[in-house]
Amino acid sequence: MAVNKQPVARRCKKYDISPSVLGYTKKETYRNSDKRRKKASEYSLQLNEKQKMKFVYGILEKQSRRVYDEAERMQGVTGDNMIMLLETRLDNVVFRLGLCKTRKQARQMVSHAHFLVNGKKVNIPSYRVKVGDVISVRERSAEVPVFKSVKEEGPLQLVPTWLEFDQEKLSGKVMALPKAEDLDFELQTNLIVEFYSK
Repeated sequence: MAVNKQPVARRCKKYDISPSVLGYTKKETYRNSDKRRKKASEYSLQLNEKQKMKFVYGILEKQSRRVYDEAERMQGVTGDNMIMLLETRLDNVVFRLGLCKTRKQARQMVSHAHFLVNGKKVNIPSYRVKVGDVISVRERSAEVPVFKSVKEEGPLQLVPTWLEFDQEKLSGKVMALPKAEDLDFELQTNLIVEFYSK
């Protein structure tokens, strides 16, 4: 699998997003902060937005393309469909429920089979949850330090309105499908759609 070794803070600065979107609260960068750059081309803006989406959700180009193709086949606005498909990935839902500090950690926890969906073990980070699905921490995984701290102190970040979180049971429920306004960062999906539709 492709691994990007570039520092997270630098990439956050490049895509103009806060490191807190990724779960990093103490990362900042002040190097090379002057903005003496020439005007970006239309293609550059589209590419940048697509790369930002891949960076935030931790997906590769092939997965990104597959999400676009699926969103295009669905009814409705392609950009909004893309957001819905990405936000309902199991690793993202685990992160948004506040059970993990970062999406990267959430992906690893899902891969290590720490979660149940409707009582069944799921270890595929790209697994898509549906409205009504209940995501819970496995009983034997409840002693993992990160889950113990969530049970004692509450979720690690603000839980969005389309999810419901039960701190005592370490479980969450999908109450509705996410919309564009539910994102915790700014994403211009129209530029991504333009990039892929060429």
